[in-house]
Amino acid sequence: MKQLAGSIRIGWVIEYKGKPWTITKAQHIKPGKGGAFMQVEMKSVEEGTKTNERYRTEDTVEKMMVEDKDCQFLFEDGTGLNFMENETFEQFSMPADILGDSRPFLTEGMVVRISHINDRPISVQLPQQVVCTVVETEPVIKGQTVTSSYKPAVLDNGMRIGVPPFIAAGEKIVVGTEEANYVERAK
Repeated sequence: MKQLAGSIRIGWVIEYKGKPWTITKAQHIKPGKGGAFMQVEMKSVEEGTKTNERYRTEDTVEKMMVEDKDCQFLFEDGTGLNFMENETFEQFSMPADILGDSRPFLTEGMVVRISHINDRPISVQLPQQVVCTVVETEPVIKGQTVTSSYKPAVLDNGMRIGVPPFIAAGEKIVVGTEEANYVERAK
């Protein structure tokens, strides 16, 4: 199925040079001069090799037809990440590096969408947003909340992201999993 390159998302499986590749990173870049483009990092489903590719946003890519199944993450061990299919309760394992930089967002019991080609699991799609707790950040400075700058924070999963100045340690926040960015305070 042809898709515009500007709509590429992490977890997609596309055909590249006649073979299936899983998108592990996708960044939309709009330089000051010239047209916008997508910088994409892909991993080969068959060989496990990685490559980077740059697509103009108006280019098209062939998104492969895959079967998506909801699965629950059980645990990680020496063989990799272990999941259970929600409908059949069948358990299977996938390599731990399948999620790339998004791996810290995967927590035990989380329901994720796993793409299959010919009944072979090939990619994991996390929920778009997760709730995390801020473990460590700089204290709030009175009057600093007026600026729109972000300060560094460490989350309960070990990730480092930028948060607004009014966020304090111990607060729960919503984080976007694709770009590891602050979205809002958790309700």
